[in-house]
Amino acid sequence: MKIKHCNNTADFRLLAKKRLPAPLFHYIDGGADDETTLRRNTDSFNDVRLIPNALADLSSMDLSTTVLGEKIDWPVFLSPTGMTRLFHHDGERAVCRAAKKFGTIYSLSTLSTVSIEEIGQLTDGPKCFQIYIHKDRGLSYEFLDRCKEAKFSSLCLTVDTLVAGNRERDLVTGMTMPPKFTLSSMMSFVSHPHWSLNFLFHEKFQLANVANKIEAGTGKLTSVIDYINNQFDRSITWKDAEKAIQYWGGPFAIKGVMSVDDAHRAVDVGASAIMISNHGGRQLDGAAAPFDQLPSIVDAVGDKIEIILDGGVRRGTQVLKALAMGANAGRIGRGYLYALAAGGQPAVERALTRLRDEVERDMILMGCSSVDDLNRSKLHF
Repeated sequence: MKIKHCNNTADFRLLAKKRLPAPLFHYIDGGADDETTLRRNTDSFNDVRLIPNALADLSSMDLSTTVLGEKIDWPVFLSPTGMTRLFHHDGERAVCRAAKKFGTIYSLSTLSTVSIEEIGQLTDGPKCFQIYIHKDRGLSYEFLDRCKEAKFSSLCLTVDTLVAGNRERDLVTGMTMPPKFTLSSMMSFVSHPHWSLNFLFHEKFQLANVANKIEAGTGKLTSVIDYINNQFDRSITWKDAEKAIQYWGGPFAIKGVMSVDDAHRAVDVGASAIMISNHGGRQLDGAAAPFDQLPSIVDAVGDKIEIILDGGVRRGTQVLKALAMGANAGRIGRGYLYALAAGGQPAVERALTRLRDEVERDMILMGCSSVDDLNRSKLHF
């Protein structure tokens, strides 16, 4: 299969599986425990049906929306993903350039392999930085200062990763950062020479935002699970979130909200938005899917805060269902990571093209000329 033959997320996933050594593919593809939540994230959309209207004037279409203080060209933007350089040597650079080209927000992870400063110089498009609170609190606030200097437009605090989920695929494959070449894994790397040569002959792997502070960020061998368990601060509270929001002074989202109670708390501490997310099914297995929780959270706080659905989106119809249920926008992570692994920036652009085309086509078929036309009257439960 070639990139030009990839028409959807499932196609890009298959190509990524062919291009990546097993430890890296399963790191992208896997979830926690039995992966029931991973599957539910996408399957939950099937519980709701769309109800189209006919004979609307669809001579003009407006897919744009405003989220986190930015007007974007269509109601989907890109989730932060750590260690992106492992999946393609262009890593975060390729993804942020694609996001700018498609008029949407790029999100950079704390655990990125390209620095805050480089992304700030590389694109003048809207940028969101995703922060994990490390035990070194000074480092966490240093991130905020660096983002201000690099002209990031918004911040996102992830609150669901105080400890690493039980990602058993990573335990089986021996996934580390950077990848460890062992007797058991060598065959997989040898059988993927294109990836292996790119990894060996491009810049050295490091976690660019923490490399000058934390030894594990310099490329010293460690597992993702060990990094999270050793470096992330389990003592953070809503008071810490409020302090960070006040210090930042701009659009600020809380990512990992799954309950109505936490949605109210996010409003109370002054967050601009909440991202309903279970970390892609990679943390607490058996948790509800973001789409499962969307209606109750919208009903509770939808008039007080922006609501972004993060998890399980694979198709344009799923974006429409989320918007009709009351979300302001959706985000994708695996949807562009598979494409990046399959073929770098050109593949990411094809994946975004296909998804955007689906959103527009599906809106036409729904009889909607604007995202504002989508509401619960368009859904059958």
